[in-house]
Amino acid sequence: MKAIAIAGIHTGIGKTVASAVIAEALDADYWKPVQAGDLDNSDTITIARLLANGMARVHPEAVQLSQPMSPHAAANIDKVTVDYKGFVFPKTDKMLIIETAGGIHSPMNDTDTMADFISHYQLPTILVSNNYLGSINHTLMSVEVMKARGINLLGIIINGDRNNDSESFIEQYTKLPIIAHIPRFEELKHEHITQQALIIQSALRQKTGHE
Repeated sequence: MKAIAIAGIHTGIGKTVASAVIAEALDADYWKPVQAGDLDNSDTITIARLLANGMARVHPEAVQLSQPMSPHAAANIDKVTVDYKGFVFPKTDKMLIIETAGGIHSPMNDTDTMADFISHYQLPTILVSNNYLGSINHTLMSVEVMKARGINLLGIIINGDRNNDSESFIEQYTKLPIIAHIPRFEELKHEHITQQALIIQSALRQKTGHE
């Protein structure tokens, strides 16, 4: 099975939108291993609505937590152990897009982070960033963390407004390509995701080797 992890420089950075666009561009399935809070309107439910034939392309979370907070804290409240080393990955013939929770150093459990999860499974990764005051710092630190763990970084996707000065510095410093830009959507609809998927499809397939 081929899989790509979608990581973020921060929480609320746009990983779910990026995951939908990437999944549509690669005709891939989607899986978010850990969902904390809002289970009736989870990221998995959102992705199923946004993808073509979405219900057949999303897979149930390995862990569902009732509270909208960091997975380790939510797990403690629910008295659940999040053992990512024991996760059973979904079976699919397609590429699998795996959305992580929060930022790259957000806790997965009481002792490990999202970076540890990605590293453990040796998942090639796309990092989702955003242009705001401080985002260069957050992006570079996220890249350093992942490189230190030997994670194969395929590139960066910018979600939201462009900033050429920031993006040029990030590319020059990290030696990673900015694969694509995804605009902000006032309303998330399937047709918006499809449109953006077509725009980034060629560059994305080239970087991921998914021809």
